[in-house]
Amino acid sequence: KAMARNQIRIDIGRMFQAAEQTGLKLAIKGRLVAILLIGLWLLATRGTERAPDIIAALVTLAGLGLVHFFTIGSAYDRPWLKYAFLGIDILLMSIAIALLPPEPTIDLPQIFMFKFDVFHYYYLIIAIAAFSLSPGLVLWAGALGAGGWLGAFAFVRAGMAAPLEWNDAIHQDSRDRFLSVFLDENFAATGSRIQEAIVYVIVAILIATVIQRARQTLHRQLAAEREVATVSQIFGRFVPEVVANSMIHDRGVLDPVERDATVLFIDIAGFTKLTENKGPRATVDILNTYFDAVTEIITKNHGIVTQFQGDGILAVFNVPIRNDRHVWNAFDAASQTLKMVRDSTFAGVTLTVRIGLNTGPVFAGNVGGSGRQTYTVYGDTVNLAARLEAMNKTLETTLLVSETAAELLNGANLKKLGEEKISGISAPVGIYSLKRLD
Repeated sequence: KAMARNQIRIDIGRMFQAAEQTGLKLAIKGRLVAILLIGLWLLATRGTERAPDIIAALVTLAGLGLVHFFTIGSAYDRPWLKYAFLGIDILLMSIAIALLPPEPTIDLPQIFMFKFDVFHYYYLIIAIAAFSLSPGLVLWAGALGAGGWLGAFAFVRAGMAAPLEWNDAIHQDSRDRFLSVFLDENFAATGSRIQEAIVYVIVAILIATVIQRARQTLHRQLAAEREVATVSQIFGRFVPEVVANSMIHDRGVLDPVERDATVLFIDIAGFTKLTENKGPRATVDILNTYFDAVTEIITKNHGIVTQFQGDGILAVFNVPIRNDRHVWNAFDAASQTLKMVRDSTFAGVTLTVRIGLNTGPVFAGNVGGSGRQTYTVYGDTVNLAARLEAMNKTLETTLLVSETAAELLNGANLKKLGEEKISGISAPVGIYSLKRLD
């Protein structure tokens, strides 16, 4: 159980990793579009003197994005690379704010870069990080972006001879004096820059928290679905898979039904002698190989195996899942089983099987006690199919079909053998067998 849960965690981890990679690739595509749109806007609204800087920034950022895009999921991809590329974006943006002149044609103090509306570009980086569904990457973007913004500001402010702050403005006694400080080229407004950084970090924390909650919810959902699939797979080894899925879906309740269905009884001829000759271990290997092959045929023809009885197989068609062609599906399964057994060996052993096929009303549902149940079918239809299987030995046939089923198999490769008196049934029963096995 612990190993299964550990495997579930590993599988879910891989799914999240794939989702992160897909999200990052999508974010990089969006980043390229954003860079192009912003670049075109800047080229259209800024002077020609600014064009070389804008084009250089576009080419550099687009190139970094393409390198990152083609690295994701490749042999060169590493967990830390996404942090590195995001850090490079922030570093380049912060260096540009700290060093590029506010206006190439006007000798403005560098502090004017912080008076222009450039801080919102940092939010694009958080948006890109959020696409990865990685809370850590979003927090990294928040911390590094705030640090880059404040670092660039600290660098520029350190070069100012006499920076003015909010205290210098709000302590003035008139509107004109306040404006004279506020509009002064040395007005640094350190408090505003710190406030912007704090808000930026808070936004990153909020987004990271939302992503983490979403991941936890998705993780629980995926774990629950994977556990249900595991239970269904394991449970399906002991009962038919469709029954297991129905019981899981209905919380263990599978209502009994009474419905016309087709029943197959399949038995190995000479099984007792085979057991004596091969011994228990070899017999189990033979049976497992044989059961796998026959079950695959039955399942492919929309039937279910309800029981393995020693060397016998009880299969039913049309319960619990409705199937309008249940008689033909059962006949096809019987014919294919005979051909498969004729042309195959099982753990190196050749087998011969006998099959009884009957159609009629059956009762199907869970039976059992003391907290343990099994899904089965019962009724006269089932009993007749079992007796037809046994009659093959006397009549030296491999498949016997009741008249009730044969009447529904118009055009089937069958011939009537006559009517037989069968124990437990008052009237003689018409029986059919294969004309030939193609």
